[in-house]
Amino acid sequence: MTRENIRTPDGGTLELFSTGSELASAGSGVVVVPPSMVTAADYTKFAQKLSAALGRPVHTFNRRGRGSSSPQPEDYTLDVDIRDLDAVMKYTSSTDVFGHSFGGAIALHAARTLPVERLAVYDPAVSVNHSVKADWTAEYERATAAGDDDRALAVMTKGLEAGAFSRMPLSMLTIANKLTAGTPVGRQMRELMRTGVREIKAIIAADMPAEPFLELPLETLIIVGEKSPAYFGVACGQIHDVLSGSSYTILPGMGHDGVLRAPDKLITELRDFYAG
Repeated sequence: MTRENIRTPDGGTLELFSTGSELASAGSGVVVVPPSMVTAADYTKFAQKLSAALGRPVHTFNRRGRGSSSPQPEDYTLDVDIRDLDAVMKYTSSTDVFGHSFGGAIALHAARTLPVERLAVYDPAVSVNHSVKADWTAEYERATAAGDDDRALAVMTKGLEAGAFSRMPLSMLTIANKLTAGTPVGRQMRELMRTGVREIKAIIAADMPAEPFLELPLETLIIVGEKSPAYFGVACGQIHDVLSGSSYTILPGMGHDGVLRAPDKLITELRDFYAG
């Protein structure tokens, strides 16, 4: 794996990781757009397995506010990430894109205008006809204003239905956050929680009907984890209904973290899709 910093047209910096760079002669790579609350490093296993399966490079980058990439602007909108994805695609000469969760939302909106040939998304956190709601953000902001990041993070986790922890009572989840504050995962969650909430608000601000997604590439693969929160499937179903050339797959036994686990059945699905 190689690491480098690339410049964006607005003078920003993006930290780019490339797996399988020696395979560049085999064709353009696949750009992976990570979601909220994680960094590119969390996708190392996925990128390695996908690159080996495809025999092509896989490029993952830290979006703004992560690693050595530029800070996320206070007035953040999805357009920031769309322009950054365009810069990464051009720099790596890549035309295939994969997006997970919030990264999937970026990819879906971006592929309506960028030169994406094949687009695959897993549990994209895109809002279609108000499928994504975030009534919890007011309580989150009250907690952060009071300096209680443990409670704010608990509110966010429950609001996003993020894994088994989200089913815990708020008070217990707040205590759990206190106990894990010093762990690598706990520190990362606190570092990224404010960027994550800006991104949730941006998703809601970009809500639209399904019809504009007719501009997506003909070759679009939509994957939803069988055990993922239901709201992912609501939006994906509506996009699939209007996009006649898309493929829709429910990955058995997998939840929202399925990409991080990089199971063979997901890698095989993506290998077959990107191989055409």
